[in-house]
Amino acid sequence: MAAPAPAPRRRRGRYILPACGFVASFAFVSASLVNPISGAEATTRVVGGASVLVAPGQSYSVIGASASTADRDGYDVTLPPPPPPPEPEPVVTEEADDSVAADASTASTSKSASPAPAPAAGTPDPGSAKAIAAGMVSARGWGTGEYDCLVSLWNKESGWNVYASNGSSGAYGIPQSLPGSKMATAGADWQTNPATQITWGLNYISGVYGSPCGAWSHSQAVNWY
Repeated sequence: MAAPAPAPRRRRGRYILPACGFVASFAFVSASLVNPISGAEATTRVVGGASVLVAPGQSYSVIGASASTADRDGYDVTLPPPPPPPEPEPVVTEEADDSVAADASTASTSKSASPAPAPAAGTPDPGSAKAIAAGMVSARGWGTGEYDCLVSLWNKESGWNVYASNGSSGAYGIPQSLPGSKMATAGADWQTNPATQITWGLNYISGVYGSPCGAWSHSQAVNWY
């Protein structure tokens, strides 16, 4: 009896190879369509601000703290007083009389010296220059002795003549003012009015010698006043 013939084998190979090639081609094409760095982007994506976890910070408060400030002690500045202004230089006018300057330099000596006595002048005639002088002497608080010295002094200088003039020196009037124009400080009528001349003469005597007797003593000593 003859052996049975072997059953024929199915040939699967012709189907498997084409299938594998198709799968490989599909995989290659699919791989080319996908972004090659998509994986990196996925791993480096930053989570939104709302998803970021932030560790809470620590906070603190100061109780009872007070700010300290440093101040300098106050002080006062006292400025020294300004120096006094210098005294003005005396102005000498062109009409300054040398004899007046000399009289002023000896005034203190004349005032301290004992006045020389003068003879009594007696009672003057009313309305005369001597009567005018007696009234002015009394008004200044001087006594009768001062009037006596004044009468003796101006008797010696001018004889009580309102127009008496010294041609050599230029002295004029009852008190023999040098120059006579200085008596204008007592009045514009100094050339003719005995009251104006006597007023100026008494002012001069009072300022330089202190009193008529002081002027009389000086005149007795140096022959002028």
